[in-house]
Amino acid sequence: MGDERTVNGETNGEPLARPEVSEESVEALRAEVTRLSQEADRNWQQFLRAAADLENYRKQAARQREEAVASTRRALLAVILGVADTLERALAHAGGAGAGAGEMGPGEGAAEAITDGIRMAHRQVLDVLSRMGVRPMDALGKEFDPRFHDAVEVVAAGECASAGTVAAEIQRGYMLGDEVLRPARVRVAQ
Repeated sequence: MGDERTVNGETNGEPLARPEVSEESVEALRAEVTRLSQEADRNWQQFLRAAADLENYRKQAARQREEAVASTRRALLAVILGVADTLERALAHAGGAGAGAGEMGPGEGAAEAITDGIRMAHRQVLDVLSRMGVRPMDALGKEFDPRFHDAVEVVAAGECASAGTVAAEIQRGYMLGDEVLRPARVRVAQ
């Protein structure tokens, strides 16, 4: 009969012979297992380094985004501060033009309305700045500090100011949180 094997793997009542495995082939297989295990370890270490690099990249990208937002915010606030400065100068000029005029002329009611409009716009700009965390610095009469003040002129110390203090404020300085957004431009008494 063709095949003499039975269901239990025996032939003619005798178990099948196992193939001979040489000691050399076992050693070769062990060496292969060791090599593959080392390769797996190297791959795992490379994966861990790549994962750490990716995490570092994510953190760096987040920091760069935050810095870009802060830089853009400072630039925008500097533009708004320029508008506030222009409104302050307009108010100072309007206040100087009307002072000492004596009687009101025909156009002075309109001039007063314009001045009130400028004053309202100035207040709105300052409110917007305040909501964004910008606050003005008080420089007048304070000790000169180059971190907060930009000295544009030195004047003689007198009744109004002692030496080393801010005698006059030419342009107001502003803080954004704890950092100087724009230093105050000042005259320093000496």
